[in-house]
Amino acid sequence: MNVFTFTGNLGKDAKQRHTSNGDSIVTFSVACKAGFGDKAKTTWLRCSMWGKRGESVLPYLTKGQQVGVSGEFSMNEWNDAEGQKRAAPEVRVNDLT
Repeated sequence: MNVFTFTGNLGKDAKQRHTSNGDSIVTFSVACKAGFGDKAKTTWLRCSMWGKRGESVLPYLTKGQQVGVSGEFSMNEWNDAEGQKRAAPEVRVNDLT
């Protein structure tokens, strides 16, 4: 398993949704900054927590909140409405502080 650990601030409040079989998924985006001064760069990482663990932290995941995330990293790929290939980094959260 690959493990990716980072800290950052939430860009907006976390959202909860459910799969067709009733499983809960809590998703949120974290701004992860690197570099200094005019060379600073921000990368947005989409994070997801499944099940009761995600439900229990949902009230605390509000815009601007600083979080530490550790989880499995992957690239989510899809085709947009115009048929262009898109990709975004995603982390399935194992540990959240």
